[in-house]
Amino acid sequence: MSRARQGDREAYETLVARYTVPAHRAAVLLGAGDDADDVVQEALVKAYRQLSRYRGESGFRPWLLAIVANETRNLHRSRRRRDGLALRAAVATEPLPDEPDPADTVMAHERRQRLVDQLRLLGERDRDVLVCRFLLDLSEQETAAALGVPKGTVKSRTARALARLREQLRAEEVPGV
Repeated sequence: MSRARQGDREAYETLVARYTVPAHRAAVLLGAGDDADDVVQEALVKAYRQLSRYRGESGFRPWLLAIVANETRNLHRSRRRRDGLALRAAVATEPLPDEPDPADTVMAHERRQRLVDQLRLLGERDRDVLVCRFLLDLSEQETAAALGVPKGTVKSRTARALARLREQLRAEEVPGV
């Protein structure tokens, strides 16, 4: 990182190679959908331009993921302004290669789809904190850095978002309740 900050492009290329996949995954899970490649590319360009502002407090990965999250939010805002498209989330559709029973694969896909559908119904703050904590597997500190909020806020938002998600899932299981 220090070499990249001093203008060493090869060092930055190493960072790009190491963090492109997690950045892309974050963009997809935060709702960039088919535009995830563009979001990641824009985030990497912005990160390069802002290297002088990087303080190193939480590591490069959370800092980059914060930029990816901001770029994804910008994408959402432009989508709503432009054509009002709904948020699209990524769902893994390929069965696992060692999955012995096709029925298990179908059930797992349906559970994932149900979860993603319910995540879509959550507010942006709730969705973002759950995606960071559980789908991107970030720590509370990394999530705080990525979302630009204090660690305590991550804890409280996570608890409230999980409660809302559980409530939605229960309501879906028992219609009319």
